[in-house]
Amino acid sequence: MDPRDVIKRPLITEKATALMEQGKYVFEVDQAANKTQIKRAVETIFDVKVTKVNTIRVRGKQRRQGRSVGRTPDRKKAIVTLQEGQRIPIFEGL
Repeated sequence: MDPRDVIKRPLITEKATALMEQGKYVFEVDQAANKTQIKRAVETIFDVKVTKVNTIRVRGKQRRQGRSVGRTPDRKKAIVTLQEGQRIPIFEGL
């Protein structure tokens, strides 16, 4: 799997911003990707050293619009811990 297919987008939330101070970054990743693939993808794309990867599967919620009921899609998040002193520059200034 190509590294750019593994990582879909970075997640910028209040909790994710607080984790950045600890050297942890949150990404939405492909559902089929495992921790090894996520680690390799982050190291390749951002040229950093990853020490740990935690993954979370988030189930979609039911949403209504008028009478029709639908679901938001399921997704997978990854919390990536970087080696001490390393940063990902696209997150700087948030």
